Parts: sequence; structure tokens; C-alpha cells
Amino acid sequence: MQAFPASGRVPAGAGASPRAPKRNVNAVLLHPATKPLLFVLALVPFGSLLWGAVANTLGANPAEALIRGTGDWTLRFLCLTLAVTPLRQWSGWHALARLRRMLGLFTFFYGCWHFLAFAWLDMGFDLQAILKDIAKRPFILVGSAALLLMTPLAATSFNRAVKALGAARWQALHRLVYGIVLLALLHFFWMRAGKNDFGEWSVYAAIVALLLGWRAWRALRAARAKPVAQRPGASLTS
Repeated sequence: MQAFPASGRVPAGAGASPRAPKRNVNAVLLHPATKPLLFVLALVPFGSLLWGAVANTLGANPAEALIRGTGDWTLRFLCLTLAVTPLRQWSGWHALARLRRMLGLFTFFYGCWHFLAFAWLDMGFDLQAILKDIAKRPFILVGSAALLLMTPLAATSFNRAVKALGAARWQALHRLVYGIVLLALLHFFWMRAGKNDFGEWSVYAAIVALLLGWRAWRALRAARAKPVAQRPGASLTS
């Protein structure tokens, strides 16, 4: 079927195809400059914190500001990484998938700096004191566990790792991200519990609940549809 008449005239309203905006957004996401631009934008918070430390503009307690700032951005990038798949499904912007790896690696990047800021500015790189503090304070323990679980995900985020592990094992490994985000939320909750301030935590909890709830709903729907698809004569394309 031809999209337009053979005469070449475009019918009135034909240019308003609902697929056109999706194609335009996907074209932008596929542009060679998109990844370098995302890389630069993802470094802006780090550069801002670093400049604040150098210029002494982080307030009365710059150490706490650096630790808190890198932790906040770890959780934000974790939420952004988890948002890629549902956003692709809802919007049709399928080219977002090519940005997910970089978002995940920046999650690990900020998580490492968060721990490094704690180990350096709070503990003075005293290994014995660091291990003692991790064991003594639950919120540091779960935060450290989240970073530890992120390590194999960052190490296997490349194409060669996918081929080496096989798609099924690679996907199973990377489902650790669901446990990681819950540990990160618990870390933030316990940290805020001392000040009895849960406003910001509640926003992150709502976002994570939405992102994980969508995945649970999708998995449940797929599980219910599977027996129907396996019936004799059933067609997956019907």
C-alpha cells in the first residue's frame, strides 16, 4: 500500500503522523553526538562538586557536602538507568537503549566516589577504622554492599562480557540491579532516620516503586500469557 497518491501530492494532515515525533526523537538519540553529549552532561555534577571543593563554596561542612552530593547522584543515575526500559516502552524511543550502558557506568562512577569521599574525608583512609565503621553502622554496611554488587555489573557491561557469559547468564547477573536499588534506598533511609527527615527519600522511593512495579506487572502479564501461547495451534503473531 502506498503512503501517498501516485501524483505525489500529500493529502491534508498526512504530515501529522503520530509516528513522526518518535522517529525524530529516535533520530536524535542515534546521532553520533548524543553519547559524547551525555558523557559531558553526566560529568557536570562531579565537576560542580569538585569546583565547589576547590573554591570552598560547599558550605560549613564541605566533607559532608561531597559525601552527600556523590551519594545523591549515585541514586539519581541508578533511577535513570532503571527508567530507560519503561520509557522506551511507553514512548517508542527505542534508541534510548544505546544510552543505558553509559548511565549504568556513571552510577558506578558516582558510587565509587561516594565511598572514596567517605573513606578519605571521614576515615582518613584508615582501613581498620573503615571496616569497623562498616560493621558498626548498618546504613554504611548496606551502602557498601550495594557498591560491591555494582562492581560485577560494571565489569561485565561490555559486549565481550555478554558474549563470554552468554545472554541468559548475563541478563541473570544484571538483574542484581533490582537488589542494588533497594539497598541504596535502605542506605538513604537509615541515613535520614537520624534526622527524622524522609521527604527526599519518599520521592526516590516512589520513583523506584513505579519502576520496579512496572517490571513486576509486565512479568506477571507475560507469565499469564505464556500458557495461552503454548496451547496447540496458538500463534504468537495472532
